[in-house]
This record gives sequence, structure tokens and C-alpha cells, in this order.
Amino acid sequence: MQNKFDKESFREKLEANGQFPMLYMFKFIVPNGREHEIGAIFPKNEMVLKPSSGGKYISTTIQIMMESADQIIEIYEQASTIEGVISL
Repeated sequence: MQNKFDKESFREKLEANGQFPMLYMFKFIVPNGREHEIGAIFPKNEMVLKPSSGGKYISTTIQIMMESADQIIEIYEQASTIEGVISL
């Protein structure tokens, strides 16, 4: 069972953390072979990939200028639809 995502609390933390626009780092872990699904969310941005030691998972890191907390939340919501994704 997945925990319910508290959008309001996360939005408040993002807004308290700095001013927008800001450079934000997204990190996701996905099963090997699903990294292209994360890439589809960020088609124009460089994505750094790092395989896990066992090779079953891929860590993805993307840095991107974000205009608002809502824009960041929207990306996490899109990523949450990817099977097996872990958002960090």
C-alpha cells in the first residue's frame, strides 16, 4: 500500500526552502529498463543514470529550473504513475 502524498505540506516545504524560479534536483530509482519513462517526463533535460550494484535498478538524477512548487509537485505526480518508481 502506497502512502498518501501530502501535497500541501510538501508545497509549504518547497516554498519555505527558497524563492522561485529555482534549480531543483529530481532523483528517482526505477527498475532497469524503465529509465526511458523518467526521461519522457524531462525530454529536453540531461539525465544522469547510475545502475545499482546488482543491476536491477537505475538511479536517475535531473536538475531543472522550476517556476513554482506546483510545477515540482506535478512532475512527482507524473513520475508516480511509473511502475516500481521510488521518488527521493
